[in-house]
Amino acid sequence: MKIHHFPVRVFYEDTDHSGVVYYANYLKFMERAREDVLGIDTLISLWEKHQIGFAVYTVNVKYTDAAVFGDQLDVRTTFTMDSRYRAILNQDIWKKNALKPSVTGIIELICIDKNNKLLAFEDVITLPL
Repeated sequence: MKIHHFPVRVFYEDTDHSGVVYYANYLKFMERAREDVLGIDTLISLWEKHQIGFAVYTVNVKYTDAAVFGDQLDVRTTFTMDSRYRAILNQDIWKKNALKPSVTGIIELICIDKNNKLLAFEDVITLPL
């Protein structure tokens, strides 16, 4: 299974008053990595041409080590299909030179049209962009 790497630098705006990354911002880091995996041009084209998008169905996140202002992070993403309708993304956030991830996340994605109708991934990936 191929691992996608997405670098993130922690800015002051990502932190709380103590300089530690605010917990919800890890979800933003994961979202940026997912957009990078899927390709922002692909996502825009799917929506503009077919009114199809991806939605987060469930999120399960475990925080084990806080990142702080100035840290260099690596969001590592692997992608598997759970069914025709659900993709599983394992997303771990690692600090530079760490022996274990600081944050682990399991995100389930679904594909929907503009009316929130569930679509099979196999039908979407065959559409012309």
